[in-house]
Amino acid sequence: MSTKENWEALRRECAGCRGCPLGETRTKLVFGDGNPESEIMLIGEGPGEQEDLQGIPFVGPAGKLLDSMLQMIDLDRSRVYIANMVKCRPPHNRDPQPSEQQACRAWLDRQIELVDPKIIVCLGRIAAMGVIKDDFRITREHGQWFTLNGRMYMATFHPSALLRDPSRRPEAFMDLRALRKEIREICTRTC
Repeated sequence: MSTKENWEALRRECAGCRGCPLGETRTKLVFGDGNPESEIMLIGEGPGEQEDLQGIPFVGPAGKLLDSMLQMIDLDRSRVYIANMVKCRPPHNRDPQPSEQQACRAWLDRQIELVDPKIIVCLGRIAAMGVIKDDFRITREHGQWFTLNGRMYMATFHPSALLRDPSRRPEAFMDLRALRKEIREICTRTC
């Protein structure tokens, strides 16, 4: 099976998932977006209202901020792959519950396997706790690098959190600079 066929099969399987109650209330599956061959993968927590309506991650106000953040370091959606911990919108944009994250974990793991990124950036506490380590403290550990299974991991503030608390934006910008530096170092080693 080709890579494209693998992606299509995974999307179809995920669309049929009813592993948790979120699958019953979604408008659209929010599977992923961007370049599935990228060396950089971004992982958020879950879709919001606009994402649920359009079926694309990070398209609401937080998505617009994420796009601006990526532009600051010469990236855009064509150069990264974006996914979420859960593929269906939690009611009222609440945090995904652990059982919902667990129900979706196999989908995310398969996406990571297919993308095979060198760098994974977790957007927010929920994603960092689910992917990097379960006791991750976003206010203390954002911008720090972790090596797991041969990949580089880092977390930064979720764009929604930056919209609510703009005073964190300078810290997020420093995280972006660290990401840009790591991308350049990887390119130097492998390009």
